[in-house]
Amino acid sequence: MNAQLITHAALLSSLLALSGCSKDGKESDAPKAATLPPVPVIVTEVQRENVPIVREFVARTEASATVTVEARVQAVLEAMEFEEGKPVEAGEVLYRLDPATYKANLAAAEAGLAKAKADQKLAEEQVSVRAAEAAVIIAQARLEKTKQDVARFRPLAEQDAVPQQDLDTAISAQEVAEAELDAQQANLENSRIQETVGVLQTRALVEAAAAAVALAQLEVGYCLIKSPIDGLIGRTMVDVGNLVGRSGNTDLVTVSSIDPMRATLSISEAEFIHFQEEDRKRQNDPNGTHEEAATPVELLLADDSVYGHKGEVIMAERAVAIETGTLQLVAEFPNPDGFLRPGQFGRVRATVGERNEAILVPQRAVMEQQSAKVVYILLDDNTVALRSVQVGERYKSDFVVLAGLQGDERVIVEGQIKVRPGMTVAPIDKPALNNPTAAPEGR
Repeated sequence: MNAQLITHAALLSSLLALSGCSKDGKESDAPKAATLPPVPVIVTEVQRENVPIVREFVARTEASATVTVEARVQAVLEAMEFEEGKPVEAGEVLYRLDPATYKANLAAAEAGLAKAKADQKLAEEQVSVRAAEAAVIIAQARLEKTKQDVARFRPLAEQDAVPQQDLDTAISAQEVAEAELDAQQANLENSRIQETVGVLQTRALVEAAAAAVALAQLEVGYCLIKSPIDGLIGRTMVDVGNLVGRSGNTDLVTVSSIDPMRATLSISEAEFIHFQEEDRKRQNDPNGTHEEAATPVELLLADDSVYGHKGEVIMAERAVAIETGTLQLVAEFPNPDGFLRPGQFGRVRATVGERNEAILVPQRAVMEQQSAKVVYILLDDNTVALRSVQVGERYKSDFVVLAGLQGDERVIVEGQIKVRPGMTVAPIDKPALNNPTAAPEGR
């Protein structure tokens, strides 16, 4: 039985083998599998263009002026006359302090000034000098009379017409008159000195009293606390009813200017040197205007939106920070509607130079394989080749290629997922167009 089964199987195998051959021993004309057509792909030529070199730097906004409003006198806080978190103007009243004590001090100072002025007037109207001047005149008259007596008695005494005693008496009277005149002249000088000193002293007292009045007026004025600048005011640090102005309890509120708003950023020492060299080239360019115009910069906010007003770098820090090797720059942006607030984080975007004849490929042509950027290029025989590229910054809808391409290639922008290196494709040429939805320039 087993032998019969083996024989039947052998015969069946022979019949199957013979059915695949023709009568003359050749293979039959069975249809072959159809060949697939080349895969269609969209390609575009690599572009060359002068591209601005754009950099972004982490930045933080800060007010150009921030002032802490303090109580300058000790008093009870009576009223708060501003709305927290709202704009205020310079000179606007913020707080009112109880002025009673300082008004009383002012009244006392004004009374002291009035007394000092009265004392000054009295000192200026003293008659002691005029009395001393009159006494000198009288002494001079007496001296003159004694001189006349001596002149009259001397020739008479020589002729024994009058006793010698009369001449001696006249001479003694002259000497007494001379001494009296000297005394009266000294008294006059002393009176003049005393009067001058008295007037100067009273004038000094008047000035001191006037200064006391001015100080008292200042203290009364300090009871009315005003905003020192235009800006945005914060929360009050002291509530109404508290005693302020004591040690450790003088800060009341903070006001920050908001227009313009500054943004502080840091650049590396190498970037600073590069910027300096670029600026030197620009200044030495014979075709340039040699005008020092500030380069406009943009501010990117935390949600990646671009702030509506462009700014400019207004200053660089004096020295490079030793700890970080960076230099701080300050950019200033208009902020008329108060949209920006101090302390916001963002990025400042600036054009720092130009890359001449840069190689550009569309962003959609660049793929990532094993952490490397690659593009598919089309060779002259329409076969595909893979190129590893090094890309730089974005420019419009393209990438700047730093290495990996020569600049005369055609790259595949659509259909890359269907192709492999060495495959023949059917290219469809399509000019590179700027994609309005692509990342913005320099991003």
